[in-house]
This record gives sequence, structure tokens and C-alpha cells, in this order.
Amino acid sequence: MTYAGFWKRFGASFIDGFITFILGVITGFIVGVITSTMSRTGAIGAERIAGGITGFITGWIYFAAFESSTKQATLGKMALGIKVTDINGNRISFSKASGRYFGKIISILTLYIGFLMAAFTSKKQGLHDKMAGCLVVNK
Repeated sequence: MTYAGFWKRFGASFIDGFITFILGVITGFIVGVITSTMSRTGAIGAERIAGGITGFITGWIYFAAFESSTKQATLGKMALGIKVTDINGNRISFSKASGRYFGKIISILTLYIGFLMAAFTSKKQGLHDKMAGCLVVNK
């Protein structure tokens, strides 16, 4: 097993970030429009909150579904020839992929140090990888 390096992972994250941004905008907009049409109370921001939550859920489903699939990779990871495995190199479950996704919140809250860890650890793991017991490896 060859661990995927920081820059390969960064490139995949950039691609996936663009994809999830577009998906989040589309789904968030749809839910925002539906919410604003349903809300006759004039509550300011209800549609924005609903849209934001929908965008977050869209990102979670995107990452967890793709990383737990038979491809073991998001579209960005596929493009760069890397995949997510458990510590033994096996496919991860949807719940483990979800844990990895939500662990990214902690990596963000550490001012992105949790992501930078992947450049310095022996197995190229970020904080969210360590928390979920995952590896990102070359195919």
C-alpha cells in the first residue's frame, strides 16, 4: 500500500470542493425557494438556514456515499488515482465514511492543522483519517 501524498489529496479536495459547491448551491437554492414559498410568516433567514443545512447534507452524502462505494473514492479522488480504505486496506462502511466526513469539521476548527497533518504523519493521515481509522492510498 502506497499512501497518497498531501498534494495529491489537496488536488482531489479542490476538485471535490468545486463539485460539492455546485451541488450545494443547486440543492440549497431549491430548498430555499421551497422554504420561502411555504413560509408566509416573513421570518428572515429561514430559507437561508434551510438552504445551508441542505448544502451541508449534500456534501455529507456525496463524500460518504462515494468513499464507501466499490470505487472507494469521490470524483476528485478518482481523477487523481487515490482511494479511501480502512487501516487494513479494505473498503470502508457508510458509517465510517460519515465519521471521516464529520471529523473534517474538527480538522477545520483546528485552523486546518488537522488537514496539514497529512503532510507530516508517516501514513499521510489527517486528523479526520486518524479519528475514523482510515487511510488514503494510491490505487
